[in-house]
Amino acid sequence: MAVTTFIPELWSARLLNALDNAHVAVNLVNRDYEGEIKKKGDTVHINTIGAVTVKDFTRNTDIAAPDALSTTDQTLTISQSKYFNFQLDDADAAQAAGDIMDKAMQRSAYALNDAADKYLLGVLADGADPANVVGATAAVALTKENIYENIVKLRTLLDKQNVPTAGRTLVIPPEAYALILQDERFTGNGGAKAEEAARNGFVGKIAGFEIYESNNCKSTTASSTTTYVITAQVRTACTYAEQIVNVEAYRPEKRFADAVKGLHLYGAKVTDGKQIAALKCTF
Repeated sequence: MAVTTFIPELWSARLLNALDNAHVAVNLVNRDYEGEIKKKGDTVHINTIGAVTVKDFTRNTDIAAPDALSTTDQTLTISQSKYFNFQLDDADAAQAAGDIMDKAMQRSAYALNDAADKYLLGVLADGADPANVVGATAAVALTKENIYENIVKLRTLLDKQNVPTAGRTLVIPPEAYALILQDERFTGNGGAKAEEAARNGFVGKIAGFEIYESNNCKSTTASSTTTYVITAQVRTACTYAEQIVNVEAYRPEKRFADAVKGLHLYGAKVTDGKQIAALKCTF
């Protein structure tokens, strides 16, 4: 690619498409309020309808007057702004095979995705309802013997909040994934889950959750001990919005090179913390 053949809309679309293919956490939440984002600090107002009261019906008796619906206003703020800026020297471009700039754009998308997923998993971890947190006082030391029972605890917390069972997901760090793979209930000979795990590295469903592995689970380190936050959620718990607002190709003044820079804006909002359960743990 050269500056003369650069079409901003095309390359912005390529970058967003590559981002969608790379996202993990972003694909586990909804994007219902994603509109036109022009700058960092833009906001979207979300109106949430309150509960509807169900009443007893008595035959041959007038029903009560209709209840007035109540709404709660929540704000999704585009709080994150990240950019990339790279160049390709003309001499390198002349000697290289293939479209290097296209591959560089893909790598840029994966780098942007890594930052976005880390941010979103932090939002999910912080947004869980306090009553839905296991290990809030003291982190749970997970082992291959107790990891399943703690996943069941997360399921129970969501059940008690009447969270729909369809579409429940769980995001775990590699250390937790390794413990699950040592549990013979999922890796024993002849099991469908074992074949699935061995074939493509995906654990499958456990206790009604689809399990996703990520290096970006929220973590904090103190006194050489790292505490991770595993989150269980449904898509309606959190909303996310992103936009590639600007991608430009240019010729650096002091270089014989093509360069590309781009700006990625995004933000997330937990709209219902009761639909998230969290497990604070160590390994």
